[in-house]
Amino acid sequence: MMGNTVFLSFAFYSTILILKMYVVAIITGQVRLRKKAFANPEDALRNGGLQYYREDPDVERCRRAHRNDMENIFPFLFLGAVYSLLEPSPAVARVHFFIFCVGRIVHTVAYLLKLRAPTRSVAYSVAQLPCFSMALQILLAAAPYW
Repeated sequence: MMGNTVFLSFAFYSTILILKMYVVAIITGQVRLRKKAFANPEDALRNGGLQYYREDPDVERCRRAHRNDMENIFPFLFLGAVYSLLEPSPAVARVHFFIFCVGRIVHTVAYLLKLRAPTRSVAYSVAQLPCFSMALQILLAAAPYW
């Protein structure tokens, strides 16, 4: 695997995306603390009382960004891994991985900073293009064996 340049490129961009997800999780926790909006009563009790066992719009925005990452990055991890096994052109594969990674980063920034529409939607759509491309190539490669 380590001699497969496509897989190494995939591993690089996937790791960046996983780290980005960790950063969003940390941001969510920090916003919870700053806004004193805790999801569990025991956390609220530890941080001032049950009145802080509540939802907050900013915390919910962070959570939605994180959930959206899981809904999109996890499928990318599967598609990219299988796509890497098809021995595609390293340059083309790198472009696929790069576009997805940049699209997801822009999507997260747009989500968390409440950037004007359609920034988030465009970032989402652009990031989906390489996923559809990889899925189609996987299906075409696997179809003869179905």
